Amino acid sequence: MKVNRSRVWLGGIAGGVAWTAWSFFIGLRLGPMYEAAQRQGLFLKQPRYPFFAAEWILFLFVMSIIIAYLYAWSRATAGPGLRTALKIGMMVGFCAGIPGNFAQATWSPVTHLLPLGWMLDMWGGAILAAVVAGYIYKE
Repeated sequence: MKVNRSRVWLGGIAGGVAWTAWSFFIGLRLGPMYEAAQRQGLFLKQPRYPFFAAEWILFLFVMSIIIAYLYAWSRATAGPGLRTALKIGMMVGFCAGIPGNFAQATWSPVTHLLPLGWMLDMWGGAILAAVVAGYIYKE
């Protein structure tokens, strides 16, 4: 099976846009908790990496393109469509969002809602990116 690379990239970029919007939505909800953690001295007042926001968005796009490739490669065995896209998104999102954030919720002094939000950002974003990429991909 030959992969349509241009459609993979198009789906990955569109998935990256969707994931960035989702991440922004989650970030808005977590904003007051970030401020509280900063006041308590649990978070830095200024980011260690000055271009963090741009780098974060770049990472989301790279992950979305990887997810689009995973979807395209999986079509041959799992079949095309929403179900396959959801499975890919859920698996990648689980791997990206659960273990590290579970550890943060367990050991970090910040409210458990921050790691929950980060987990939802990763898991929900990966699912969105996979669904968008799956919708756009054509052989």
